[in-house]
Amino acid sequence: MTDPQLPVPTEEPTIGRLVKEITEDAQALVQGLISLVKSELKVSISTSGVGIGLFAGAAFFGVMALIMLSVALAYFLAWTGLDLAWCFLIVFGLYLLITAILGLIGLRKVKSVHGPERTLHQVEETKAILKK
Repeated sequence: MTDPQLPVPTEEPTIGRLVKEITEDAQALVQGLISLVKSELKVSISTSGVGIGLFAGAAFFGVMALIMLSVALAYFLAWTGLDLAWCFLIVFGLYLLITAILGLIGLRKVKSVHGPERTLHQVEETKAILKK
């Protein structure tokens, strides 16, 4: 049973109209995929930005701490009776440990960045559909 409000096609579509519709559909599909890639890359870029920021923080803290605080802490440790050279070595080891921890956290953040997986999956599905 047909709906009386829907137009009934009286003629078959022309090749030109079919080509036009296929072209429009392909353009819409490509534009949709591009939008999906953009949105996925925005998330990845922001995550990698946090990782890079943590690397920068680790480098800054490592350099500044060695320069500004090493002397004060070494002299503080010297009050315990240790030789001053050992005190400086202990302080250096402490700052190296802090730098390593910050670097590892930054590395985890950078490794958690993923490519546009949904887009690649969608492209594979589209390819499979078009091959049929």
